[in-house]
Amino acid sequence: MIMKIVVLDGYTENPGDLSWAELESLGEVTVYDRTSLTDEKEAIERIGKAEIVITNKTPITKKVIDACRDMKYIAVLATGYNVVDYLYAKEKGIAVSNVPAYGTASVAQFAIAMLLEICHHPAHHSRTVYEGRWENCKDWCYWDYPLIELWGKTMGIIGFGRIGQQVGRIAKAMGMNILAYDQTVSEEGKAIGQYVTLDTLFAQADVISLHCPLFPETEGMINKDTIGKMKDGVILLNNSRGALVAEQDLADALNSGKVYAAGLDVVSTEPIKGDNPLLKAQNCIITPHISWAPKESRQRIMDCTVENVKGYLAGNPVHVVNR
Repeated sequence: MIMKIVVLDGYTENPGDLSWAELESLGEVTVYDRTSLTDEKEAIERIGKAEIVITNKTPITKKVIDACRDMKYIAVLATGYNVVDYLYAKEKGIAVSNVPAYGTASVAQFAIAMLLEICHHPAHHSRTVYEGRWENCKDWCYWDYPLIELWGKTMGIIGFGRIGQQVGRIAKAMGMNILAYDQTVSEEGKAIGQYVTLDTLFAQADVISLHCPLFPETEGMINKDTIGKMKDGVILLNNSRGALVAEQDLADALNSGKVYAAGLDVVSTEPIKGDNPLLKAQNCIITPHISWAPKESRQRIMDCTVENVKGYLAGNPVHVVNR
């Protein structure tokens, strides 16, 4: 029997520059660009009698699981799998797999890109040149923002797993001192930076970069109280999870100058809402959650997902998050 496979929201993973061919070789594949994030009925109708369901951000809730009785396997096109009620799926005998470690290089690179943009604003200064400002300048150069040299400054990294350590390696190569906070201490991490308490990191870091998962204990960990423990003029980077930051508190700190600048690729509600206080904050770079999205990174997602499906079909599912 030909296996029915449904991809509920494939567009962000593959807007046309990748191929679904390897997946299509495994069964009868239907790919939807987008499926409603709120209308469970649409997800139920599209899944139909499919045994394998692939999702990125479309929720697979208890209601969806109960309605789609032929569903036996869920593959998530991401590392995070909170869009699936994976515990209820386990009760129903449905394995859920994710894609671990696909974006280490790209996410780390993007964190550093945001930092360098804050330190030099190359895009802004390039625009002023094309607008004729350099041509008409009385001096041979000019700059509109403080230009910041990172050599000798301290980066504090909260969450020192694969991505955090890669950020540390790059920052260290630029001459920065690395402080790290994580629940787990590793020898590999010790070779990159010094593990310290969270309060020590807040007090000593010139740049703080967030690379930890979102749990109840980390939600809102960057808030009025913790910002108060930081250096005046600290730079904050977050391309991990938006809800790690209490956004009004960060906006207030940016507007007061306590936090010099922030580089954010994630916010608490995505897409961002027009009333998000960070949209009106000073010195705040916000990008639309694209750290993960270079073609090379997305190809790794595609390849891993195909292998995940192959494992399920062979009776040996891999990267299962709800064993």
